[in-house]
Amino acid sequence: MSPTSADDDRGEQSFLSHLIELRTRLLRAVTAWLLLTLALIPFANKLYGKLALPFVAALPEGAQMIAIDPASPFFTPLKLAFFVALIIAMPYVLYQIWAFVAPGLYRNEQKLAMPLLISSTLLFYAGCAFAYFFVLPTVFGFMQAVAPDGVAVMTDITRYLDFVLVIFLAFGVTFEVPVATVILVALGWATVEQLKAARSYMIVAAFVIAAILTPPDVVSQLMLAIPMCILYEIGIVAARLVVKRRTDETATQP
Repeated sequence: MSPTSADDDRGEQSFLSHLIELRTRLLRAVTAWLLLTLALIPFANKLYGKLALPFVAALPEGAQMIAIDPASPFFTPLKLAFFVALIIAMPYVLYQIWAFVAPGLYRNEQKLAMPLLISSTLLFYAGCAFAYFFVLPTVFGFMQAVAPDGVAVMTDITRYLDFVLVIFLAFGVTFEVPVATVILVALGWATVEQLKAARSYMIVAAFVIAAILTPPDVVSQLMLAIPMCILYEIGIVAARLVVKRRTDETATQP
């Protein structure tokens, strides 16, 4: 066998081993997700009741939510359990991704990637919690206040779930601003000075994004735009620390 053929065989075996490992990691992640979903199904109705609290608290006395589709009282809580299980399983899913990617990273990249994975997960959870405890009560209170006289606000349970999931996704993603700024600096796509110079553009972008993603009231828009601006400043500080740490490590190397 020629050296070229041997190299090709080793390359093919290495590629197949990576595919097998990727399949194993994906199966573990999906299995954990499905097991959590099965564990949450008995509590699906209670989970939906908790999710609906911000809206129900804003309803007038005697008002309630409705189900337009005959099957929605069954499938909507299941859908919620499905997404809650995904959120709970996210750290384990990200760990499986990390375990697959980490061997191919340099040591300094591994030191940076793990804190970014942990912080991105915590920030996403923080964004969802902020939306649930502060944004949703404000939004639904506004909706009830602007409803015309004689109009009974009775939201369909499926549409309510879809609306809340979009809000959670919007706030969870926008809370990732510090992680995004650190990645930009770490990859060399931007410098701390450039991020500071772009501060005014970021403020405008934050309010534009808030106007698109939130209902048309000033309070909810401010509740998204202001945290984005604060998180951007936190990201600049974190990026500065990453640069300083990298500079110190370079200076200590022989």
